[in-house]
Formats: sequence, structure tokens, C-alpha cells
Amino acid sequence: MSISMRPGQALRLWQQVLLSQVRDGAPDLTMRQTAILLTIYLDPPPHTVRGLAARLNVTKPVITRALDTMGALKLVSRHRDELDKRNVLIRRTVEGALFVERFGDGIVARAHELPI
Repeated sequence: MSISMRPGQALRLWQQVLLSQVRDGAPDLTMRQTAILLTIYLDPPPHTVRGLAARLNVTKPVITRALDTMGALKLVSRHRDELDKRNVLIRRTVEGALFVERFGDGIVARAHELPI
């Protein structure tokens, strides 16, 4: 199903979603951290630092710094790949899944409030 939206409506939706996140005291993620988090939760695993860096076209240290923050918030966890110790696997957490689900619910709720 396709949704037709004017740029102003799309920006208003994004603004309302972000305002809702701020007001609810949700973790204050950067755009990059949000993109990484959504990639981890929406794309099928496994996820590695190397793979995420390639997917987002950034360096591995950029991914590592973002994961440090998201790990401290318990949104993701990191583990060494038992088959290849050079790889670090990024895993979903219950807290992260709930955060992403609430974020999606917030988008849907704010979209229903948009004027037609």
C-alpha cells in the first residue's frame, strides 16, 4: 500500500514523532544511531560492525562509537563471533525491540493525526 504525502506533511510527521520521543523521555539517539538501530531491527541478522559500516557507507569506528552508546542504553548487545573471532556480532535486545516497536507505534499514531 502506497501513501501519498506532500513534503510539508512528511516533515510535520517527522517533527511530531521526534517531539513525542523527546517528551516521553526516550533515549536521545542521533540520526546515525537511529539508522543503525533500525537496520539492526528491520534487516535480517546476522549483523556485524563490518557489515553495518558497509551498509551505511561509514567507517567501522563510527559504527563502534554508535554501538557504544546504544549498548549502554541496552538497545543492542555485542558478542564475538565464535566461528570467526575477527567479527563482532550485533544482537537485538528486549529493550531495543521494545524501543523500536514504540517508535513505530508513535509514527503510526502521529500519522493518523495528520490533516488530510
